[in-house]
Amino acid sequence: MKQVRLADEYLTLTQLLKEEGIIGSGGQAKFYLQENPVLYNGESENRRGKKLHPGDVVKLNSGEEFQIVKA
Repeated sequence: MKQVRLADEYLTLTQLLKEEGIIGSGGQAKFYLQENPVLYNGESENRRGKKLHPGDVVKLNSGEEFQIVKA
């Protein structure tokens, strides 16, 4: 599981996908989430603006897992 350091109060799901190089732009997030299941703390999530806070875990269809941690 990869740890993603959080500099602000929260990070959106779109920002996470962009920072990790999974999508190239924010506009691609909507289409990515329609076609690729994402789990947020074990539950299905498809809202690109979902706020991620320290302690949250995001798991992608590819098997990649990201844990949000405070910087």
